[in-house]
Amino acid sequence: MHTVKILKVIPVTHTVKQFTVEKPAGYKFTPGQATEIAGHPFTFTSLNDWPDLQFTIKIYPVAQNPTHTGITEKLGTLTAGDELLIGDPWGTIEYKGPGVFIAGGAGITPFIAIIRQLAKDEKLEGNMFIFSNKTKKDVIYEEELKKYFGNNLKLVFTQEGDGHVDKRYLEKNVKNFSQHFYVCGPKAMVAEINQTLESLGAQSDNLVFER
Repeated sequence: MHTVKILKVIPVTHTVKQFTVEKPAGYKFTPGQATEIAGHPFTFTSLNDWPDLQFTIKIYPVAQNPTHTGITEKLGTLTAGDELLIGDPWGTIEYKGPGVFIAGGAGITPFIAIIRQLAKDEKLEGNMFIFSNKTKKDVIYEEELKKYFGNNLKLVFTQEGDGHVDKRYLEKNVKNFSQHFYVCGPKAMVAEINQTLESLGAQSDNLVFER
């Protein structure tokens, strides 16, 4: 485990905060990987060559989210100068080639570093991003995503009349089901989307998600 100091905390949305923390000497990770903070997994949203580590974390107050343990609520009270205990990197979400990213809410976090690395390497072409949120104010890094994807960014607002990312939506918006699909979000959403993608012809080997 590594003890690291928080350098900066800034709000991203009304429920999400960005934490910049010290990077331990020699610490390396692959975009898409996570580490444990207080026994819970959080994804790096920084790149490996950045001087510090960055985490983008949704804060879930236990009063409104009784199934949550309170770790994000506790993190939400921390400020610059406080310390965190982090583990070594791990995770199975890894970029395998152009395709469609499908994220629900805070499920975008494993994709952020992947997308930033692709943008840096000028390899974003051929990728599409479908991002489902309850409302427009919930969108994490909207302007950055628009800059990267342009018309290949599809925003879905489930509580503003857009419906969900279901079979009908995928048939309408995705032309090729033989490409890679990167899926992350609530477990039930991931399972349902993966099942739907396979029913539309996607190969299970081309589905990338946290297994």
